Amino acid sequence: MTPADQESFLVPGPAGLLEGVINAAAAPLRGLALVAHPHPLFGGNLHNKVTQTLARTLSGLGYHTWRMNSRGVGQSQGTYDEGRGETEDWLTLYELARQSHPNLPLVLAGFSFGAFVMSEVARHLSPQQLILVAPAVGHFPLGAVAANTWVIHGEQDTTVPLNDVLRWAEPQGLPLLVVPGGDHFFHQRLMLLRDWIQRFFPA
Repeated sequence: MTPADQESFLVPGPAGLLEGVINAAAAPLRGLALVAHPHPLFGGNLHNKVTQTLARTLSGLGYHTWRMNSRGVGQSQGTYDEGRGETEDWLTLYELARQSHPNLPLVLAGFSFGAFVMSEVARHLSPQQLILVAPAVGHFPLGAVAANTWVIHGEQDTTVPLNDVLRWAEPQGLPLLVVPGGDHFFHQRLMLLRDWIQRFFPA
């Protein structure tokens, strides 16, 4: 059953239909947020717990929050495209979202592979805030990001070691929020992830 504050959608994308969910913003409406899930070939989808935590946290902060299944996942059509086509899909979805809510500030958030995709989307849209959770450094060509980007990573992440992320962030002068004891999926740390975003998000 879909919660009352969620709305499912199927919309046309560059490679076929895109399936997703919108989390309605808590009043007052502050902006739009797009949230991307982890790697689709390893079980990533819009119901991933980290992705859901990000979406619910941002909607609670007043952002009308969209997340979708990547190409080939659930009812989304097309096939996995290593982030290229997925970036196109998100740009298409953003255009649709802003038709209903024009001229609103934008937040982009992604987890793991989704963090890589959102870093690419950010190059086209220049969001108010980019939030990268456990970015897949070393697995994908993550480039430089805006100086105000948030990077949140688990101390005990063995999928993407913390040291790899530190080496990527250091030349850019990016601060990291390190979740003590956190693994790649933030097992038993999801509420801490939520609390930190709520605490540090701009008023």
